[in-house]
Amino acid sequence: MALAESIVTQLRRLESALNQALLRLHDITDAEALHDVRINLQRIRSLLRPLRGIPGVTRLSRAAAELGKITTPIRDLEVLIAELEQHPLAWQTNTRKTELHSRKLALMSQPLLTHFPTLLHAWPKTFRRTNPRHTKRRIALRLSLQTKQLCLALADSHYDRHRLRLLVKRLRYVVDAYPQLSHITPQAAANLKIAQSALGDWHDRFVWCQQAENQQDLWPLLPEWQRALDVTREKAEKALLSLSRALNT
Repeated sequence: MALAESIVTQLRRLESALNQALLRLHDITDAEALHDVRINLQRIRSLLRPLRGIPGVTRLSRAAAELGKITTPIRDLEVLIAELEQHPLAWQTNTRKTELHSRKLALMSQPLLTHFPTLLHAWPKTFRRTNPRHTKRRIALRLSLQTKQLCLALADSHYDRHRLRLLVKRLRYVVDAYPQLSHITPQAAANLKIAQSALGDWHDRFVWCQQAENQQDLWPLLPEWQRALDVTREKAEKALLSLSRALNT
């Protein structure tokens, strides 16, 4: 029961943080509100992922995933605007700020944005009522499987780096959710965060380069972004090597 109550306590804390971030979305000057919404959604999904099979978990997880999918292009646009503001490209920046404002207004009318918090608030009652057995074993097994999956991916030099970024992110957040059931070392946990950050920097440049190849007004930045892509890829590979070593010690 202690573990079950710990899960509920974590979920309530995340629920509160998510609701605060959702309220901040109404402030168009808050450039981090959407980012905080997405971080809390990711943490909620990580908390729930090892609990699949328990009533209500699949529905809640799918809703969180869908909300994350809906907000991804909007967050990508926010990140691009922040990058453009570092360059003397006012027209490109302002054009995308107008687009961002329009997309955020559309997001605010999404039914899932109001429906998901209701689902989230109701789930702990279902969880307590079902009183699932072997929860600790279920979570420990999931952690072990995710760790093995990441180790195998790290050992494969041809493994898609975009998929690898997701594996790193998922393990990082599930370890944060259940540190008492994780068998990875503190050093490996630290390396997970470093690798996630390095892969995130590389992924941003990858997305910008793709956009610049298809959006003529971004062409002036393409050579710089391509150079940055190479630099961040190299840093990410070094971080992944360190992570692989830490997970296998």
